[in-house]
Amino acid sequence: MKHAISHHSGRPAAACTRRVPACTRRPAFSVLIAVFCGIVCAADAPDPHAAKRVDDAAMQRVYDEVKTPFKYGIVLHEQGGKVDCPSVYRAGETWYMMYIVFDGSGYETWLAESADLLTWKKLGRILSFGANTWDAQQKAGYVALQDTTWGGTHALGRHDGRYWLSYIGGALKGYETDPLAIGLAWSADHTKAAEWNRLNAPVLSPADPDSRHWEKLTLYKSNILHDSRRTLGHPFVMFYNAKTTSGYERIGIAVSDDMQDWKRFGVEPVIDNGSGISGDPQVVRMGDLWVMFYFGAFYRPGAFDTFACSHDLVHWRTWDGPDLVAPSEPWDKTYAHKPWLVKHDGVVYHFYCAVGDQGRVIALATSKDLKK
Repeated sequence: MKHAISHHSGRPAAACTRRVPACTRRPAFSVLIAVFCGIVCAADAPDPHAAKRVDDAAMQRVYDEVKTPFKYGIVLHEQGGKVDCPSVYRAGETWYMMYIVFDGSGYETWLAESADLLTWKKLGRILSFGANTWDAQQKAGYVALQDTTWGGTHALGRHDGRYWLSYIGGALKGYETDPLAIGLAWSADHTKAAEWNRLNAPVLSPADPDSRHWEKLTLYKSNILHDSRRTLGHPFVMFYNAKTTSGYERIGIAVSDDMQDWKRFGVEPVIDNGSGISGDPQVVRMGDLWVMFYFGAFYRPGAFDTFACSHDLVHWRTWDGPDLVAPSEPWDKTYAHKPWLVKHDGVVYHFYCAVGDQGRVIALATSKDLKK
């Protein structure tokens, strides 16, 4: 797996502050003392390239915490259309699901609500088709600034008094027709099926001058978190997957101080499985670990959900054990992928896109057998 190069990697070693005895200030001793001081200070200063590896025990603990072996079934579908990419949040006592619908022309973003995370009622569109804009035919939205604490509130945070989402945008009709870019939209009320207010231009595009070698064609799903620790030197961090002309998708990082102006962080992707697709990240905080849920496809057979762990948001260790979900039922026999996980009242709910004999639908797997 390739790792991004930290913006802090050029930080100089700490200056040596040890006092040098007066008797050694003569020229004969100066070189020796300088070398000695340099050696001691280099040993004391942190290595900017070092990263603490997530150990085997921690990876296993995360898997045991998040595994969802019980498939509840389909929870959302669209007659004559395809539903995809669930992202679930809570406001008050009500749960909401932001999801996307493909009708044969392009993507629109919809909202649904639930009292129990199992039965969902569709509310309507929040990002709709338009005309003569950079995103006229593609608007696939995902929640931003959600509480990242695992088992926390699941609420969406605000910036400048507004709720935010990020979305895949594009002007061309069809199923994810290249090129696609990342846009942002905001609303004062994230519980109503009403059109969100979009920024006039994408915040990240494959055509940007600083676009990296692995993202020159299309940018896909993004997950924006508020990092109060400013681990990467900025309060807002975006993870997103992208591809170049090879069709090979990887996950990288961008950062922002104000949610509108974004800059890419590092040169290389942070999740790179060598081929196929690594995509649709969702990042949460679990104790002293960052955990990224994402889906993999075609670097080994099929499409499936898995995870990676990190101490610093940059260096990630990918899980190589059992999948979190994988095809097993008629309704997800083709693909079981694109995760969104929440933990509530001791139960893990794993929402995902299922493709099988019912078309493209949103399904649910859980850590306890809720059918009983």
